[in-house]
Amino acid sequence: MTYRRARSTRGDLFDPQCPTRRLLDRIGTKWTSMAVKVLAEAFPGEVRFGDLQRRMPGISHKMLSATLQSLARDGLVARRVEPTVPPRVHYGLTELGLSLEVPLAMIREWAEQHMAEIDRANELSRKGRAGDC
Repeated sequence: MTYRRARSTRGDLFDPQCPTRRLLDRIGTKWTSMAVKVLAEAFPGEVRFGDLQRRMPGISHKMLSATLQSLARDGLVARRVEPTVPPRVHYGLTELGLSLEVPLAMIREWAEQHMAEIDRANELSRKGRAGDC
């Protein structure tokens, strides 16, 4: 099945032309997961840009802006600008964006539960490579 035929139905992750791959790249980032979580906690309300940045330690202004632009372009986040000086920009999840919170929460939970095992495996892997010449 090619992506052209599948446009009206589900995507095909294994088709190199399918936009599902690009979408998974976007929703699979730590910043997207954090932004969706913060916005889901406020749903159906909104969160201002600065509040989002404060609640997402380590994210730069540029990365948060790019993340929110991608989420808005995909219809997952709604953006509202108040015409003040400076403008106040508010973000809120759409219904589609809210539907993403459950699967992302499951992935975050899995990561938190298994991080110690992953760290141990990485440490063993590093030790094994250290002896290789």
